[in-house]
Amino acid sequence: MIADTRHRQAAFRPRALDSLELSGLLRRIDWLLLLAVGALVGYGLWAVGGVTRFDVEGDPGYFVMRQATAAAIGTAGLVVAIIVPPSLYQRHWRLLYGGTIGLMVFVFAFAEAVRGSKRWIDLGPFQFQPSEFGKLLLVLAIAGFLVERGQRIGELRTVVAAIALGVGPILLVFVEPDLGTALVYAAALVAVLFVAGVRWLHLAALGVAGAVVVTSALWLLPAAGLQLLKPYQTARLTGFTNPDSDPSGLTYNVGQSLTSVGAGGLSGRGVEGASQTRLAYLPEHATDFVFASFAEQRGFLGASILLLLYLLVVWRGLRVITVAGDLYGAIVAGGIVFAFLFQVFVNVGMTMGIAPVTGIPLPFVTVGGSSIVANLVAIGVLQAIHVRGRPAGSR
Repeated sequence: MIADTRHRQAAFRPRALDSLELSGLLRRIDWLLLLAVGALVGYGLWAVGGVTRFDVEGDPGYFVMRQATAAAIGTAGLVVAIIVPPSLYQRHWRLLYGGTIGLMVFVFAFAEAVRGSKRWIDLGPFQFQPSEFGKLLLVLAIAGFLVERGQRIGELRTVVAAIALGVGPILLVFVEPDLGTALVYAAALVAVLFVAGVRWLHLAALGVAGAVVVTSALWLLPAAGLQLLKPYQTARLTGFTNPDSDPSGLTYNVGQSLTSVGAGGLSGRGVEGASQTRLAYLPEHATDFVFASFAEQRGFLGASILLLLYLLVVWRGLRVITVAGDLYGAIVAGGIVFAFLFQVFVNVGMTMGIAPVTGIPLPFVTVGGSSIVANLVAIGVLQAIHVRGRPAGSR
């Protein structure tokens, strides 16, 4: 499908749609996607309200207010992203890539280490995490590179060059250290290559290379006395395969998470009755394991509604790929949607012991201003692609 889109790219007229007036933008917005995201934001604020009610003594709404403020900022960013034509990103992909690298280097130079990691930049009462925005910037930049070389996308050197561009930000985030975000970057890179129409042989080779890197990092190099990952990172990535191996140590979080999810039952234990969350038996209950906390409080029914909202957003996001007005829009939409899906799958999976604990946030629910702002801006870019795309049913 995407390969065919590339051959017909000259027939599309995205430039003519770049200057759509406000009325035109409003008519062409995917309102179902927008409503789904709005519902997710509201549902997430409700979830945060329950999960963090006892975290700040005397101020049960502390984290909700901070999250709501971030959501308001992100909504403003979403509106701006809809107005900005994606072709602008395509033309200036080098500047976007340089900005991505610059943000990561800035973190190393000026950020203070928190619990051994340099990820955040203090902005008065708020903390700014550049790597969250790097997820979107990387997709926009690599997509521009690939479209610029669209006639040579089947050549191995083009694929290698694109991977080399992606590896730079991935390594910078990895050494912060932020393994989870590095994995999201890698997933987005693979998605961008796939949607761009890279040959299956090259994708298979990339998959084999990735498997070799993972195997070497987790088992082969440590056996030879070389530690590429920190011990706790290795334990997180391998501990989910045997959660009972160290229940009072490295796999304690997973064990408590499984207990929380199971304790929620069908309808949940409520905010007051959710002892795993209220008494802080479950570590990181507002960040890494927020889904487990929410499942304990609201049960299977509450968690199912959340997952259905995610499914709705992913479905509408995939539709954006099919109506994109040019190859660049299709590639960017594919990268955004897959990165979003990857984050949901890994975060939910790790709370239930079917995915490694990597610290990947749950979109629109995990407490963190940078995450919710970056995700809302990404939705705005999806909408920008949609409003400038082909009308439904056009050829």
